[in-house]
Amino acid sequence: MALGEHGFEIALEWTGDRGTGTSGYRAYGRQHVVRAEGKVHELAGSSDRAFHGDRDRWNPEELLLAAVADCHLLSYLHVAANHGVIVRGYTDAPIATLRLDGRGGGSIVEAVLRPRVVVASPEMADLAQELHREASEKCFIAASVAFPVRHEPTVAVLGG
Repeated sequence: MALGEHGFEIALEWTGDRGTGTSGYRAYGRQHVVRAEGKVHELAGSSDRAFHGDRDRWNPEELLLAAVADCHLLSYLHVAANHGVIVRGYTDAPIATLRLDGRGGGSIVEAVLRPRVVVASPEMADLAQELHREASEKCFIAASVAFPVRHEPTVAVLGG
């Protein structure tokens, strides 16, 4: 691997064979597990319920949205620390839109992150709001996806 590159590896196992494999579209389960070396927990995955999946398991679209939101959070905390903005709380309720193409496929056409940041003091609020732009530029995942990632952040002051 070249200098400045990092590799990532997982193991994926389909667990949805109901005894007849993929003999028909409704004959198989969409359940699978995702594992990674050194991880204590595996991810239980499936397709979305609309595609005959298990609603109790994570679907790929949710995982993609979680990756975008998680990356933004981590990038945001980094740039906040670099700029002296003391973040005391951060929550997000992101959404994504999947558009079907009518041929059996489709794509995520947009994600909207809606982070709510709590900062330590009022004089940090304006800069805290602006830092979402820099965090977005530094987010590896947002830079890698083929759809726009919009931000609708709000900032509150601790105790305010």
